[in-house]
Amino acid sequence: MADKRAPPPLDEEALRELALRYVGRFATSRAKLHAYLGRKIKERGWGGEGPADPQALVDRLSDLKYVDDASYAAMKSASLARRGYGARRVAETLRADGIAETDREEADARTASESWQAADRFARRKRLGPYALERPDPKQREKWIAAFLRAGHSFATARRWTDAAPGEMPEEEE
Repeated sequence: MADKRAPPPLDEEALRELALRYVGRFATSRAKLHAYLGRKIKERGWGGEGPADPQALVDRLSDLKYVDDASYAAMKSASLARRGYGARRVAETLRADGIAETDREEADARTASESWQAADRFARRKRLGPYALERPDPKQREKWIAAFLRAGHSFATARRWTDAAPGEMPEEEE
């Protein structure tokens, strides 16, 4: 059995290679890239000159537009909206990914404008409200509303979709 040697400690060049490989493979935010680099330094150790500075590398890649939080926010929010998630869930996800308020403005506006369509996609995917085969009993209705709320939709939206009779689309909110 071949013994596995621990990889050598990271230096500036190896850290840059890891960062480039990561941003080339994954859509990421500045905060997620910084966390990844910090984790790699902790796992492998640091053998470079001076202290490790992953933030400087993240800033450099951001200046080169390899990492763009505003574009990431727009892409991630559109992806979540296509899956039927509401504005609150999208905002929570972007906040967890380390996206600043200023970088989320465009994504938040788009999510808010498409919230009804996202609720429709969620109801269709989960077969709730107008996409259900029959009206829910009170306990099932509560579960449907809870599912809408977990998906980030407002209570009013959840109630309108769950109260819709099978086959009858609810009127869009004004």
